[in-house]
Amino acid sequence: MRRLTPGRVVLGLLAAAGAATAAPAAAAPAGATTCEEVRVAEVSGLLDDVLVDFVERTVIEADACGAVAVVLQLDSPGAVVDRPRFDELLALIDEVEVPIAVWVGPSGAEARDEAAELLEAADVGALADRSTFQRTGQPSRNPEQAFADEITEIDPDAASVVGNFIVNLADEGIPVESVEATTPDGRSTRTPVTRVRFSALPLVDQLAHTVGSPPVAYLLFVMGMALLVFELFTAGVGVAGSVGALFLVLGAYGLSVLPTSPVAVGLLVCSMFGFAVDIQTGVPRVWTGLGTAAFVLGSLLLYRDDVALSWITLLIAVVGMVLAMLGGMPAMVRSRFSTPTIGREWMIGEQGTARTAVDPDGTVVIRDAPWRARTNRATPIPAGALVRVAGIDALVLEVEPIDGGARDYRDGREHRAS
Repeated sequence: MRRLTPGRVVLGLLAAAGAATAAPAAAAPAGATTCEEVRVAEVSGLLDDVLVDFVERTVIEADACGAVAVVLQLDSPGAVVDRPRFDELLALIDEVEVPIAVWVGPSGAEARDEAAELLEAADVGALADRSTFQRTGQPSRNPEQAFADEITEIDPDAASVVGNFIVNLADEGIPVESVEATTPDGRSTRTPVTRVRFSALPLVDQLAHTVGSPPVAYLLFVMGMALLVFELFTAGVGVAGSVGALFLVLGAYGLSVLPTSPVAVGLLVCSMFGFAVDIQTGVPRVWTGLGTAAFVLGSLLLYRDDVALSWITLLIAVVGMVLAMLGGMPAMVRSRFSTPTIGREWMIGEQGTARTAVDPDGTVVIRDAPWRARTNRATPIPAGALVRVAGIDALVLEVEPIDGGARDYRDGREHRAS
């Protein structure tokens, strides 16, 4: 039995949520015993639980219905699943009767580390033009070198595209039928007669696989934290908090399936605290420097086991975050509160409208901006009623109804609605 990991629990929930819309990967018709076809599955990116499960489903279903062959279109820098889990996949490929062929393509694709083992475990394999093959700890090989070392069985010239690779499977004893044809420029070519069915990850699985890629998980995580900090200091009720929470959850899931350093994650979280301290004052000080250092260090140390972020991703994230925290956020706070610091005394006495019922908590609109609010009286305030700000408790406004409200403490006059 497979180990039940948190990542698989999340994947199970995602799969259940998308079961109504995501079609199974080339399931055999009810009662069918054979399926005279070649099944092509796209295997792109790091081999995580989602992708390994997809390959296993494809192989098992093809073997059950007696498919002619399974072709894995491979482009992967390695695996992030644990070794026993990957060994299960290799054992399955070795046990099934259906022939397994691996094509590293299209042009420029790669098969490194565990992905290279997947290529070697297949019955037939080949590399497209300008693709690379690299065993763990060994130099990279191009298609010609791989063919010379008998790593692949089909000549690279005969595997430039997946169609050519499929029709040439017949030369390796796999019964793929094809016909000769002549192109308009007079060249002779072969096209498969055997039906070829392509399959890819269902939508929900594709989302989980994309979120589990190193740059996406990292960017979602840091953007989610930044948006939550933004929501904290705007003290409004907008989309920033909801989007930030969603990004944070997706980023946290992505980091959970990748070889992540807990210390680096802690540094990224602490960096937000450092930035927030100086945003509160509106003046970059030592806390901004500490936050920047923690953010850069956490970004550089985030991944382990040869999984690394590209310098472009790091540059975009670090420069964007520093500019936002040094200039964007303090400017926003000063504009919002009309003062270099977070003083909000000017709001006391301001009038607005209750967007929702304040009973005792709700939302009000002051100067066209939404705010969290609670009534400072026992009487609830209905939606649409005029309100006046009577006090401020942290980031929540204390409001009272206009009718029967206290007089404006600044001038002793009843503050009229604008």
